[in-house]
Amino acid sequence: MKKIASIAIVAAAVLSGCNGDKLREAEAQNQQLKGDLSETLATQDSLLVLVNDISDGMAQIKDLEKIISTPGGIGAESASRKEQIRNDMIAIQQALQERRQRLADLEAKLAKEGGENSTLKRTISNLKAQIADQTTEIATLTNQLASANIKIEELSSTVTSLNTQVDSLSTNVANERELKDAAQAEADKATAELNACYYAIGNSKELKERNILSSGFLRKTKVMKGDFDMDYFQNADKRTLTEIPTHSKKAEVMTSQPKDSYQIVDVDGQKVVKITDPAKFWQVSNFLVIKVD
Repeated sequence: MKKIASIAIVAAAVLSGCNGDKLREAEAQNQQLKGDLSETLATQDSLLVLVNDISDGMAQIKDLEKIISTPGGIGAESASRKEQIRNDMIAIQQALQERRQRLADLEAKLAKEGGENSTLKRTISNLKAQIADQTTEIATLTNQLASANIKIEELSSTVTSLNTQVDSLSTNVANERELKDAAQAEADKATAELNACYYAIGNSKELKERNILSSGFLRKTKVMKGDFDMDYFQNADKRTLTEIPTHSKKAEVMTSQPKDSYQIVDVDGQKVVKITDPAKFWQVSNFLVIKVD
């Protein structure tokens, strides 16, 4: 009986030892799984941050693309704004390089761990493609910006040339205008001289004192046949002179204007010489002498 009990105790001890080893092995496996899960979650978190960064980078590239690719876009920007665009592009290039390195580190880490997570691998592959696309985009924009700068310099040179031409043209136009104004002034002066007329109004005594009229006993009165006083005459324009008030109750035209080219009428009890045919009136002489009493 004692022998049987001893065998039972030994068997129990052996079984107990076996179960403890399995328990410890299970706990070790559990810790390993926890570690693997933790590493996987950390890798996923890193990838998620990288996805967001790459998405933000694409948004920045698209914003620059709108500015540079829009016709006249970069040309309308100020010098400081253009410099800011260059700096933004450099910053994006540096960020792309940093993200490319982070992605390479994550891929190497995943390979070292020997993980077979297809989702993580697919995500890494997609991010690689996105970074490659962004690198191509930023390179294209850099070339466009360089081309835009060249075009802007060419445009500036063209504008300068056009401004010079405009200035030269303006000078020529100004000179032409001066010549035209001078010619017009000469023409106006000549026209005014051609249409200038002179008239004198006075009584017999006044006109004789100024040698405008001269007469003697039994001699015909002569008009302006010597050194007469030109200052006594008033200047006028044949084109606008139509009426000459005499401020006298009697008036007589002493010069040789045709009788049918004018009339002497009463206006409020005073005589007024009305020129009815200016061309005929002045065809003989540009001088008119009116004697009043």
